[in-house]
Amino acid sequence: MNTRELTQLANDIRVETLKALTHLGFGHYGGSMSVVETLAVLYGDVMRIDPGDPDWSERDYFVLSKGHAGPALYSTLAIKGYFPREQLTTLNANGTLLPSHPDRLKTRGVDATTGSLGQGISIAAGMALSHRLAGRSNRVFCIVGDGELNEGQCWEAFQFIAHHKLNNLTVLVDWNKQQLDGTLDEVIQPFDLAKKFTAFGFEAQTVPGADIPALYGALKPVREAQQRPLAIVLDSIKGQGVPWLEQLSNSHHLRLTPEQRQAIDAEIAALEAAHD
Repeated sequence: MNTRELTQLANDIRVETLKALTHLGFGHYGGSMSVVETLAVLYGDVMRIDPGDPDWSERDYFVLSKGHAGPALYSTLAIKGYFPREQLTTLNANGTLLPSHPDRLKTRGVDATTGSLGQGISIAAGMALSHRLAGRSNRVFCIVGDGELNEGQCWEAFQFIAHHKLNNLTVLVDWNKQQLDGTLDEVIQPFDLAKKFTAFGFEAQTVPGADIPALYGALKPVREAQQRPLAIVLDSIKGQGVPWLEQLSNSHHLRLTPEQRQAIDAEIAALEAAHD
């Protein structure tokens, strides 16, 4: 897919995610929006996938360690054909196949069950090591949240990844500067994430989280044998791509008032009109 097509895919993911969350009336808006462009690039071009055969042995694997962004992943999978788009209206409903956080036993196309922060990156490390030991060429991509990095388990996993030289795994940090209880700097300062990853044995770079060409350039190349594992810090915005959400002091989780629903409906209409 070219840049225009990937941009359109990102817009579709954003619109479908907003519609699903707003139909439900509550959910993790901010952190779902901030990973939309990354998901578009991964599923639109970078990853080897087959929606007709989600268990294809040669596929690339994706782990959403920050599982609260599950609605954005579901929209991506639906658009790519893993299941009907109509199913998105069942998000987090009783008996749904689309729970609030990803469950690989429920949702077609989900590679790992996540939601307990800190655990997804360890799962991804195990996947990458298994592929390495078996001599397989599958790549693994894992998105972790910036607030999630408060969990010590993340850093244990990063040290494990670097020690085993698992450059078939790319770590992406959604650096949107907010977490559940406030801004990162208020809760616990992250300091320089790229420098921290470099100190842990990674090659690290910071990429604008909404810049599709930059994301593609960072994610597309396959790592050479001598290269270290790659960590990409996504310089993103909570509520990214939705002006009304971007200006909120905390959009991590919203339970919509009638006024908020009206504001988001207006943003959905604007996004749809922009790409008609």
